[in-house]
Amino acid sequence: MPKKVKSIKAPKQNGYLTKELLGDFIRARRTQEGLKMVDVAMLCGISIATLSNLEKAEASVRVDLALNVAKMLGIKIVIEPWDEDEKLS
Repeated sequence: MPKKVKSIKAPKQNGYLTKELLGDFIRARRTQEGLKMVDVAMLCGISIATLSNLEKAEASVRVDLALNVAKMLGIKIVIEPWDEDEKLS
């Protein structure tokens, strides 16, 4: 019998999105849906290694690939507006 995927809770986001946090969100969503890495890789048209790198934040992954994986898993990434009068220091 195939091994069952263990569901992981979604992380909490307190501040800016990092590659580590994005990987945690993707892994949590994948496992909550009961999907194996091979399933998501095939769904998104990427290699298992690329998905693994994205989930573990171990190597550079193209932004378009990361956004596509998030989209395919139903993860919405929202950019909050900023105060245009506030300047960076």
